[in-house]
Amino acid sequence: MFSSGTRGLLSEVMSWVCLAGVLAFALVHYDEIKTITSAALGLPSADEYAQVQGVTKRAAAQPAGSGGAVELRAERSGHFHTSADINGRGVDVMVDTGATLVALSYEDAERAGIFLKPQDFSHVVSTANGRAKVAPVTLSRVSIGDITVRDVRAVVSEPGRLNTSLLGMSFLGRLSRLEMRSGTLYLQD
Repeated sequence: MFSSGTRGLLSEVMSWVCLAGVLAFALVHYDEIKTITSAALGLPSADEYAQVQGVTKRAAAQPAGSGGAVELRAERSGHFHTSADINGRGVDVMVDTGATLVALSYEDAERAGIFLKPQDFSHVVSTANGRAKVAPVTLSRVSIGDITVRDVRAVVSEPGRLNTSLLGMSFLGRLSRLEMRSGTLYLQD
């Protein structure tokens, strides 16, 4: 019916029409695609990132002093360390805005009453020290001073893989204020 040249041209046109359709779909659903991709890659959401920068609408609208507040001073290393109450047990942690989740060492998890089997370490994550297996868990309660957050997503590292537990964005991102100024970290729920 059509010559081979015409069929080739129609095929090329259909390819461009399909590509244009995919691009149009991507533009219309950009926010949803971005959210799904960020979640799949374990990246902080736009809201979590904004909270780290201290610019959330909720933080701006909430009057100062309406919830628990904590001030942490940086150590000589520049890091912020504190003691957290995790599931009712004290655990030393380093505040890490670069960590998507709270990450507990195997030993700290046991201290907090979380006991895992080798088969629980079912997820692989990329860390500053390379790839590691972790066990996803939900912490019923994480507290620092007067601040308490419930049902916090977390991971537990394999034995001996993490020296210091990390207080990541699954906790920090749920605060109304997270601000660093002059070597002091200000947290408010």
